[in-house]
Amino acid sequence: MTSPATPRARRRALTGTLTALGLSSVMITTVGAPPASAATWPTPSSSQAVSSTISVSGVRDGGMVRYYGSGDLAGDGQEEGQDPIFELAAGATLKNVIIGAPGADGIHCEGNCTLQNVWWEDVGEDAATFRGGSTYTVTGGGAKKAADKVFQHNGPGTLNVSNFAVSEFKTLYRSCGDCSTQYTRKVNLSNIEVTGTGSTARLVGINVNRNDVATLRGITILNDSSRKVIPCQKYNNNTAVGTGPDSTNCLYAASDITYR
Repeated sequence: MTSPATPRARRRALTGTLTALGLSSVMITTVGAPPASAATWPTPSSSQAVSSTISVSGVRDGGMVRYYGSGDLAGDGQEEGQDPIFELAAGATLKNVIIGAPGADGIHCEGNCTLQNVWWEDVGEDAATFRGGSTYTVTGGGAKKAADKVFQHNGPGTLNVSNFAVSEFKTLYRSCGDCSTQYTRKVNLSNIEVTGTGSTARLVGINVNRNDVATLRGITILNDSSRKVIPCQKYNNNTAVGTGPDSTNCLYAASDITYR
């Protein structure tokens, strides 16, 4: 999803313990710890079809239920404007949730939010879209089968992602390149396990003309001997203008990236 919030009509489209997080112990560590081994994806406790967006305020613990779209939320492609499975009000926390297929537009955060131990088995349009607020936190969990983006950042502020696993994806994080209202955005990635597929993929895509900043620490990339995974892609809005670390926008060193 690349555009800012608009009224949405009815559409076709749609942490407990370390064990619950489903990540190996080396992944749940501070920066500078040994690199991650392959994440173990959780088994859902049950499955629940969702035909209309679930609104969340406060804290919602999903108990590792798999939620998947049905009816108007049965989309699993890249059509713009799909509705989400969950919509989080400002200050809300969603934890211990699995989003299955169809995944619609995943999760929308309307303000500051926390996603804790949330797993996307088959990303639809996007896994999560951050639309308003100043600070968003994703801790634990993972996403796979993202034909385009995992995290879409449309609003202002900073997204912090830690102890997260991603595979079969094109872009893990994208700062919106064509939103009608633009901002300077920041993203911090820490202890991220990435599984390459041999195709080009990007960990972050940021707008250097908007002074975006990406900080990468403790990144482990598996199955990428040909170095197809680009840690930091720079854009002027939607025009790619370079890659690689620098002292202004893409903040990381060779030691922050481990290949296995």
